[in-house]
Amino acid sequence: MNITSTDRLVIRLFETSDAAFVLELLNDPSWIKNIGDRGIRNLDQARDWILAKPLESQSRCGFSFYVVTLKDSHVAIGICGLIKRETLKDVDIGYAFLPRYSGQGYAIEAARATMRHAEEDLGLTKLAAITSPDNVKSNSLLKKMGFVLEEVLVLPGEERETNLYAYRFPALE
Repeated sequence: MNITSTDRLVIRLFETSDAAFVLELLNDPSWIKNIGDRGIRNLDQARDWILAKPLESQSRCGFSFYVVTLKDSHVAIGICGLIKRETLKDVDIGYAFLPRYSGQGYAIEAARATMRHAEEDLGLTKLAAITSPDNVKSNSLLKKMGFVLEEVLVLPGEERETNLYAYRFPALE
């Protein structure tokens, strides 16, 4: 099921058939460095992750992480979506892309479309975003989209510092 789209991208719900893509993305060195090792090492674990994480969140919350695909070829290039973490007050936006698709504007395009979905379809008034302080690309992208750094903190259960950003949607007049 498609959630939203842009000129170049389709953002859709995960399917268990996305397991090979998930296996590649979650084992990419940049994912492991910036997000963390999820211990996904085979297709069965990838399918289980899809069911337990994005699809469970979609069922429980009405939103989740989504697969970002190229509109013309339907090739999965990354993920972008929304998550409600127990450790954060607000719903947070997150994204990650396979390295061969970075530097082409896909992350900001997908994130802006996801922000529109959060505001227009879900009625959210504020979003959070977290990133590692040394993840220069992600910190820069969040600022470019209008997120403001609220604080640097260590989240419960974590050992390293995290930048916590916030974005408030403009109030309707």
